[in-house]
Amino acid sequence: MTIAEKTERDLSSDAARDEGAQANFYGVISERMLAAWEIASVTLSFLIAEWIIPLFARHSLLVGAIPLSLALALMLLSQRARGEKARDIGWRMDNFVPALRLLALPMLAVALLLLITGRLAGGGRADKIYMWQWLTWLPAWALIQQYALQGFINRRAQILCGRGFGSILLVGCVFAILHLPNPWLACATFVGGLIWGAVYQRHPNLPALAISHTLMSLFLVWALPASMMSNLRVGFRYFG
Repeated sequence: MTIAEKTERDLSSDAARDEGAQANFYGVISERMLAAWEIASVTLSFLIAEWIIPLFARHSLLVGAIPLSLALALMLLSQRARGEKARDIGWRMDNFVPALRLLALPMLAVALLLLITGRLAGGGRADKIYMWQWLTWLPAWALIQQYALQGFINRRAQILCGRGFGSILLVGCVFAILHLPNPWLACATFVGGLIWGAVYQRHPNLPALAISHTLMSLFLVWALPASMMSNLRVGFRYFG
């Protein structure tokens, strides 16, 4: 092989490597952009259901279900396109006990903080603690929320920000935003979002998170006065 041929081969090899690196770079950027768009789309769908729909169809559950159904469809289609299995998302039981163990200490700390806050604020119970319909629906609603928050948003946040603090913080912020303008509930869900997000990244188990979510919701409305919680109303309904 002549020197010219060797030089040409080396240049071709370098060009191929550069093209591969460039393609990989743009691939990572496009994946992050797609993940950001998915997070924004699902979050916006929930915000529309909370803020826009009540203005025009306050008592229509069917109309209110439209943006939520679209969000669910997007999540399912995205997970199918990415090849995510039920086990990956957190529909599993092999890590159920480890997840509960990891949740136990933060739950006790939050429960103690809520109890102290409630005592200082005069105690009392929010009205929802007496509504059997809410109590019956709460575990299923907690599971649905954890599926959307952890099984989808947390996983997309890890693509966008990486595993760890950044993605966990994003999960907490999204969960809090969805509970505005209720200040106490937004604070509580921000803390809860951080705890559940961190546990999910170590032990992705949706049933364990749903149990934690249910218990913390019950303790929240039991420990804090109804005046602080505004009957757990969020979005436009918070105002009346």
